[in-house]
Amino acid sequence: MSLRDQPSRRLERRWAPRYSFRASLDIEWGSALLRGNTRDISSNGMFIEVPDTLWVGAGFTARLHLPRPVKLDCLVKRVEPGSGMGVSVALSESESHKAYRELLSSLAPPGD
Repeated sequence: MSLRDQPSRRLERRWAPRYSFRASLDIEWGSALLRGNTRDISSNGMFIEVPDTLWVGAGFTARLHLPRPVKLDCLVKRVEPGSGMGVSVALSESESHKAYRELLSSLAPPGD
């Protein structure tokens, strides 16, 4: 079977498990404040639904709306025009790091 005969599949480069997760967040990009929602989340990134995406390589700070808000440093990795953007996540504050890890633990199925 040639490559043309195979069904098209997007190459999955993710190594961390992804969890479906909905939450609102604020994106601080320069002096602009954008609002979006998460679609899924993992230990190293998330997909943010936002009508107006940034470009691949753009960096921004996001504040995830949880009972204890979590500050995330994000970098756009991929864009789905009209849908949103996949971002990598870095946590610079220890409290944010702890809250983010607790969130992921709460989403993981038992035994993971």
